Amino acid sequence: MQRIVLCCAAGMSTSMLVNKMKAEAQQRALDLDIYAVPVADFERELPGADVVLLGPQVKYEAARLTALAAPQGKSVAVIDMADYGMMRGAAVLDKALALLAH
Repeated sequence: MQRIVLCCAAGMSTSMLVNKMKAEAQQRALDLDIYAVPVADFERELPGADVVLLGPQVKYEAARLTALAAPQGKSVAVIDMADYGMMRGAAVLDKALALLAH
């Protein structure tokens, strides 16, 4: 099972997006573990993650977190602000799947 981790400021607002992504993954019959954590937990969660998506509110952390993830072969990307704001679970899931395919 592949694991998609979403990081935001506190892990709260992203939980709604996680639920939409889980519903979309279920519709597509994908076996994925998707969950949200505060960005402060990034380093602890990284070893078990296959891809990490950052909420737009923590995009300032992208360069630092990408540098931490690269040696482990992990992808880090910022969620599109419009997709995040509109809670487009399918679009965010597509982004994560594209990163997993690399």
